[in-house]
Amino acid sequence: GGIAQPIGGGQAHGVGALNRSANKGSSSHGYTHTMNDPSWPTLIALDTSTQEMSLAVQVGAVTRTWQGPGGAEASGHLLKQICELLTQCAGSLQSVHAVAFGAGPGAFTGLRTAASVAQGLALGADAQVIPVDSLMVVAEAAWLEAVPPEPQELLTQVGVVMDARMGEVYVGRYGRADDAWQVVRAPALCDPADVAAHWGGSEGWPAWVTGSGVSMLDVPSTVQVVQARDRAAALLRLAQRGLAQGRGIDPAQALPLYLRDQVALTTAQRQAVAALGPSGTPRSAQG
Repeated sequence: GGIAQPIGGGQAHGVGALNRSANKGSSSHGYTHTMNDPSWPTLIALDTSTQEMSLAVQVGAVTRTWQGPGGAEASGHLLKQICELLTQCAGSLQSVHAVAFGAGPGAFTGLRTAASVAQGLALGADAQVIPVDSLMVVAEAAWLEAVPPEPQELLTQVGVVMDARMGEVYVGRYGRADDAWQVVRAPALCDPADVAAHWGGSEGWPAWVTGSGVSMLDVPSTVQVVQARDRAAALLRLAQRGLAQGRGIDPAQALPLYLRDQVALTTAQRQAVAALGPSGTPRSAQG
């Protein structure tokens, strides 16, 4: 039991493509479709796997998204913000068909918050839950940002590298075909040097890379670095695809994907790090 297989990207059947808003940051912004089909679902999507929280709501043909501070602040205003988005879309919790959440990998507290909130909302609405690969959300967001001279149709494989703290990164590799993502390498927790060495070997670097951990790698000049800005819109697209593919599960099975058993450095480890100088040698050995 547990998490369903990672969901591919692209738009759900019968749902129009999302037009990206120019407004970014900690404010809600919506996308209004010109067609109105009453059969379109009501969706809630949330991701709190990083320090930035991404929320999206779809009610029929109208969607609203929000991005803002996450981390320790997420649980304090997550439900309030979701209710505000539902109100803006003229929707209600009772009308929700499915709740999608970023299942990970990511910050321990953030993943636990997203899973528990998704479970609670889904149980209250008698709805399904759709777990979404959080690294795939970043890949989708970067794909949405692709513009000439790197048109989307040429960006068929992406490496996602997210800062996992403690000197490590979460890394995954995805390929895109037929407007959907396929997992080339499943998410893993790695040392940045190991990622660069692996991609620099027989597997080769992906055509483009994205994510908060890219700066921790020595990326070759031949590899395109793409920013992943609007993760909320990307999350909604993956949620739509998951619902269309019947990937919803029972709320009780909505479990986060943890890749790290140890979520923080121990006191001894922190003291050991503090004892090292900038060069990595003990401070006592530095002149």
